[in-house]
Amino acid sequence: MAVARLVIAGACIVAGLSLADNGAAATVDELSQTTHIHGVAVDAYDPSRLLLATHHGFFVAAQDGTVEQVSEQTHDFMGFTSHPEDNSILYASGHPGRGGNLGFIESGDGGRTWRQLSEGAAEYGPVDFHMMDVSKADPSVIYGVYRELQVSRDGGRNWQTVDVPPRRMIDLAASARDPDTIYAATESGLYISMDGGQSWHATKVAGQPVTLIEIDANARMFAFVLGSGLMRATEGSPKWETLSDDFGDRFLLHLATDPADPDRLYAATSTSEVLTSADGGKSWRAFGGE
Repeated sequence: MAVARLVIAGACIVAGLSLADNGAAATVDELSQTTHIHGVAVDAYDPSRLLLATHHGFFVAAQDGTVEQVSEQTHDFMGFTSHPEDNSILYASGHPGRGGNLGFIESGDGGRTWRQLSEGAAEYGPVDFHMMDVSKADPSVIYGVYRELQVSRDGGRNWQTVDVPPRRMIDLAASARDPDTIYAATESGLYISMDGGQSWHATKVAGQPVTLIEIDANARMFAFVLGSGLMRATEGSPKWETLSDDFGDRFLLHLATDPADPDRLYAATSTSEVLTSADGGKSWRAFGGE
C-alpha cells in the first residue's frame, strides 16, 4: 500500500516544464508533456472535440490531436466537471496563476470565460476543490472536497460542510439516481454514502486502490482499480466486470463518456496521456492517433 501511495501521489506532481517556458502546445501529446491534465469532457458545441482542464489553462482538442487554448485565464483548473443536463455549463476550482484559491467557478460559454460563484463554505473559503461532482439526479446538488466534504444544494452559490471524507480519497462521483448518494475512490477501495456523505460503507470493490470513479447519465459506473484495470457496473448492482487491464504501469485518473455515443469514452492517465475508446472501454488508443 505504501508503494501505491507513492505512485498515486506522483500523479499529482506537475511536469517541471510549463507552457510559459515552452510556448503554446500544438498537439495533445505536447500538452501532456508540458502540463498535468486535471479533467476531460466532451465539447457541447462540437461533440467531436474534447475539453481538457489542465494545470496551465483550459484547452480544446480536435480529433486529429491538435489543441488550442480557449480561455485567456491560465488558471490551474482542478475539480473540473460539466453540468449533466447542459454541457455548455462547466464547473471547476483550483488556483489562479498568481497563487491562492479560486473558490467555486463557472463557465457558461464552454470554458472561454470563468467567474466565481462562491468561495465555498464560509469557514474554509476560498476553497480549492481537487475533487468535485454534480448530481445527475439533481444538478442543483454539487459535492466538493476541500479539507472536509462540502455540499451545495443551490447550484454552487452556497455551501455547507458535511463531514470528513474517507481517508486518502482520490476521486468523487455523484449518483445518477439519488442526489444523496455519492461514491469515493480511495487508496483502500471504493466507498458509498447514501446520506449525502454523513456515513460511508465499503462496496464490493475493496482492498485495492481505486484511482477513478465516474458515473454517466445512464447510471453506468466506471472504476479504475490498481491490479484489475478498468471496471464497470450499473448503479445498484453488485456485479462488476473488467473492461480492460491492458494499461501497463499506467492508471486512469479521469474519464468522460460521449452523451451522443455511450460506447465512446475518453480518459486521462497518470502520465497525462489522453486516450479514447470506441467500444465502451474494452480497447484504447491514443487520442488523435491513427
